[in-house]
Order: sequence, then structure tokens, then C-alpha cells
Amino acid sequence: QVQLVESGGGLVQAGDSLRLSCAASGGTLSWYVLAWFRQAPGKEREFVATITWGAGSTGYADSVKGRFTISRDNAKNTVYLQMNSLKPEDTAVYYCAARTIVTMKYNYWGQGTQVTVSS
Repeated sequence: QVQLVESGGGLVQAGDSLRLSCAASGGTLSWYVLAWFRQAPGKEREFVATITWGAGSTGYADSVKGRFTISRDNAKNTVYLQMNSLKPEDTAVYYCAARTIVTMKYNYWGQGTQVTVSS
């Protein structure tokens, strides 16, 4: 069973950058797909970016493509979300999630970290 702990959120201004971290433990991570989701007030949780731990293949939501970069550090068992050119509409609670490579449902979630972008 995988445990996920996010960090790195905060309050920034539009145009600034921020890097989120997700420390993973408790599983054979090469069998997992990690992802970032976000949920803004009054809105449903939405997909942001994903990475397969073994191959490092990535995918992004159209709304963040070209601005956000997901990566992983095998030695630290940590997934990162580098967020550049932040916009007020990026304001949300950001969650790290994991699923095995043979399932489609994300079964493991972190507690979330708040990102607030002021205009």
C-alpha cells in the first residue's frame, strides 16, 4: 500500500513559479502511475498531470500543458510538479495520487496542499 505526502504549496503572484513535491512510500513504485489532481473551491477535482514511475512517460491536461512539468526522482521516491507562469485560475488544493499500472482507478491519495495565485 502506497502512502503519499505532498508539500510545497503556498501563496504566489500571477506569473510566479512553484514546485510541489509528493513523497511516496510503502510500495514497489515501478508498478505505479503517479498523478497530480487539483480541486478549486466549488469545482470538481480535475486531472493535472501524470507520470509512469518505471518508464517516465508523462501526460498533461490542456490547461497546464507548456507551463507545468511533472517529473520523478527515483532515489528520493518523490514526484514533482514544477508550475511556471502561474495564473489565478490555477488556485486550488493540489493532490498527489497513485494507481497500479493494471488499474484505471487512483486508489491512493495524499492529503493535499494549497496553492493560491493572486492577480
